Amino acid sequence: MSTDHPSSTDLASRLVGGSVIAASDESFGEKENLLVPGAADFTPGSYGHKGEIVDGWETRRRRTPGHDWALIRLGAPGVIHSIDVDTSFFTGNYPPECRIEACGVEGYPSPEELAGTDVTWEEIVPRSPLKGDSHNEFTVTERTRFTHLRLSVYPDGGVARLRVRGQAVPDPRRFEGLTPDLAARELGGVVETSSDTFYSSAEVLNQPGLARHMGDGWETQRRRGPGHDWAVVRLAAPGRLRQVEVDTSYYKYNASNNCALYGANAETTPEPDSSAWFPLLPDTRLQPDTRHYFDVTGTKEVTHVRLDVFPDGGISRLRLLGSVDAAARLALAVRWFNSLPAEQARAVLTSTGTPVDAAAALTARRPLSENDPALAEIPALFGE
Repeated sequence: MSTDHPSSTDLASRLVGGSVIAASDESFGEKENLLVPGAADFTPGSYGHKGEIVDGWETRRRRTPGHDWALIRLGAPGVIHSIDVDTSFFTGNYPPECRIEACGVEGYPSPEELAGTDVTWEEIVPRSPLKGDSHNEFTVTERTRFTHLRLSVYPDGGVARLRVRGQAVPDPRRFEGLTPDLAARELGGVVETSSDTFYSSAEVLNQPGLARHMGDGWETQRRRGPGHDWAVVRLAAPGRLRQVEVDTSYYKYNASNNCALYGANAETTPEPDSSAWFPLLPDTRLQPDTRHYFDVTGTKEVTHVRLDVFPDGGISRLRLLGSVDAAARLALAVRWFNSLPAEQARAVLTSTGTPVDAAAALTARRPLSENDPALAEIPALFGE
């Protein structure tokens, strides 16, 4: 009965804060449509003042040399595994080819700054043919953490959606002195598997923001036999939980009646019936349409959490607030630093006061190990 979810995230989705920050042209279809979470839709014969209304990014017919492009800021910077250039409903007006580049930069640069000569763009999808009204999937082999993409289409045309699947690699500076939501999708938390996805996917449990309606949560079918439903979350970083939020908002007559939480500390995700799981929150009654907060004390470090719901029903969101231990933060920081583009890695080091020459030398020595003595000289990044 188990249903596996892809252990990756759409790093560009509006759900995690992705944005199309600039485009060469959007005469027929707005650039923002590229990152809309839902599938594209189209009603033939529906016209506005600019022509037929499309659910995608569509540029005018190009009559001069050149090509069109869109600039995307990833909501969750990370390592990209694959990209889907979705041309659904674009048949006689899709681009024949596309090319995708990526970069990694500090801060929040403007489109003009990203076009500067000091930003290095790396080709991750070479100029490739596209099919109309299709999902055009491209595998990305580069293991670098990127923050921005540039989608180029040749010479013009329409793209419905852009999906950027990968693993979020959080900036360890976001954990310093804080108690973050270790399940958060934008930080790298992933709902890896669940018992049931009849009405909706458990993947929504860790997306940002409150649920907007009953369809914006995880709801299982009515259970007619023994047992109960469950979902397993891989945390963004190993940590010790302090408080959990179990939200049943909008589920009034179909909320889960009770819940329990179990944790595990493992390299790989344990099976749901594995002996590796230990209790975090005992079987606890839930109320419909309610945000519940439960304190968790004295827990061991966990890498995974299993949410059990009894016997079935709906849960809108799950938040797992906790702290990251020094060893886990160091491992996260080393992984993050090793994955940065060289240009960004040098910028990160110099921002801590590291001399330019030393920053260049340390960047060139990557991948670094967690016991590298040089890390102790940069506590702002790697801890004391």
